[in-house]
Amino acid sequence: MDEIEAAGFLFDMDGTLVDSTAVVESVWTEFCLRNDLDPVALLAYAHGRQAVDTVAHFLPALGETERAALVAELVAQELTRTDGIVEIPGARMLVQRLLTDRAPVAVVTSAPRDLAVVRMRAAGVPVPDVLIAAEDVQRGKPDPQGYRLAAEHLGVPIADSVVFEDAEAGLVAAVASGARVVVVGAHESATTADLPRLRDYRAFTATLTT
Repeated sequence: MDEIEAAGFLFDMDGTLVDSTAVVESVWTEFCLRNDLDPVALLAYAHGRQAVDTVAHFLPALGETERAALVAELVAQELTRTDGIVEIPGARMLVQRLLTDRAPVAVVTSAPRDLAVVRMRAAGVPVPDVLIAAEDVQRGKPDPQGYRLAAEHLGVPIADSVVFEDAEAGLVAAVASGARVVVVGAHESATTADLPRLRDYRAFTATLTT
């Protein structure tokens, strides 16, 4: 797959535009050690999901206030760790070209807004005006709310938009939103069986439909 036409371009962030694997694994592994949890199981579940949902899943006995405090601590740590954060190859050029062409572009992420901006800037990927972050939705991925809200903000039909995603929770959300979906990277599941795939963006061309 080398080219796609769409009325709007919606991107997940982590794993799709930005590779922050080293930071994410470090912070969550430290969290698991402090709370006697299995890092492998937690990281497999956490990818693509909001931190609050991951904490609730693995520490269900905690109250809402305790969960919020743990998530705030995690985010505070992540905001200060940018070493090793890089773009997914070609992401910077693709997003910049779309923005230069005035194409409707949005990022839909499970991260808080401040963290998303920090990571995109660390990777050198332009931050579009429409960025749907964790605090903008009532239900995080795998719920499709974020992608539908992004299309609404861009003023384009979700069915005429394309979503780029790398993780199971995000792919389920993207498919449920009604958008066309492209898998970025190597993730394999029943969800990805019939979806087009990109390894990265270096040989990819996106065209705005009118």
